Amino acid sequence: MNLARRQILVSMTAAVVLGAGSALAHAYPAKPVTLVVAYPPGGDTDSMARMYAEKLSIRLKQPVIVENKPGAGGVLGNTLVARAPADGYTLLFTPNPFTTAPMVLKLPASSSYDALHGFTPVIQTGTQTVLLVAYPGAGIKSVQEMVAAAKAGKPLTYASPGAGSPMHIAGEWLNRAAGVRIQHVPYRGVAPAVNDVVAGHVTFAYVTLGPVAQYINTGKLLALAVTDPKRSPLLPNVPTLSELGYKDVIVGAWHGVMAPRGTPAEVVKLLNAQFNDIVRMPDVAEKMATFGAVPVGGAPGVLERVNASDYERLGKVIREFGISAE
Repeated sequence: MNLARRQILVSMTAAVVLGAGSALAHAYPAKPVTLVVAYPPGGDTDSMARMYAEKLSIRLKQPVIVENKPGAGGVLGNTLVARAPADGYTLLFTPNPFTTAPMVLKLPASSSYDALHGFTPVIQTGTQTVLLVAYPGAGIKSVQEMVAAAKAGKPLTYASPGAGSPMHIAGEWLNRAAGVRIQHVPYRGVAPAVNDVVAGHVTFAYVTLGPVAQYINTGKLLALAVTDPKRSPLLPNVPTLSELGYKDVIVGAWHGVMAPRGTPAEVVKLLNAQFNDIVRMPDVAEKMATFGAVPVGGAPGVLERVNASDYERLGKVIREFGISAE
């Protein structure tokens, strides 16, 4: 085959592929869309997913069905979406344990997914404040007092929503940075961790803001610091760990929408535009605030970058500290 003929065939093939993608995007969506949540019903992630699904359904003029697929710290549902057809009809709404779960669970590739290359980012919908809270009865009112008490030999504990969670990573990271040993107590989810720190069974907890806001407002818990890169607009008087001298201890929480790798660019563009309109709605921002979340939005690249950054930064901490979900 001569060069000219080969070039013509390559061009024709590309045109057919592009045409097929354009035709799919033009027809999309022609049937219901499934939004998978890799966690049980009732939590922050599930509640926000249902809010977005309701708004998206109206805009797409098709049902958007939230399907809960819990198991293995989110790996089960995430893997299901990674292996779904890349046609825009199966999407994943996920919090940031998406990035680290395969690292801390140490599952074989056949039972897991590639957090960095196995999906097509659609949009980062928001961020959630992660904070360190204390049981008031412990008599510790600041991070400085916490570190001093630990160095003086006072037995202290901190709760997290689970071994290997971003909150667990934050706790071990601060332990290392401050040169202390505060004992980790893992729980199966946020609710039991919050219940036990409110009751004084553990001294501290690393949690998202939504489940503890009422306890902070009533003085049943003290907010000592946020682990985010900057102060939360929802807690403007609470310092970051960076401000307190622990400059590298940054573990933010985010939510976003992912599609299977290879989803047509035209479909991703359409979904991104719709979600961007949704996160700008005042009632959506108001509802997100009840979960301690702030809208983000933007191009798919925003989510791609935050996911890649967490993969590198938190992955390094997980390896160095030997953090696992076992």
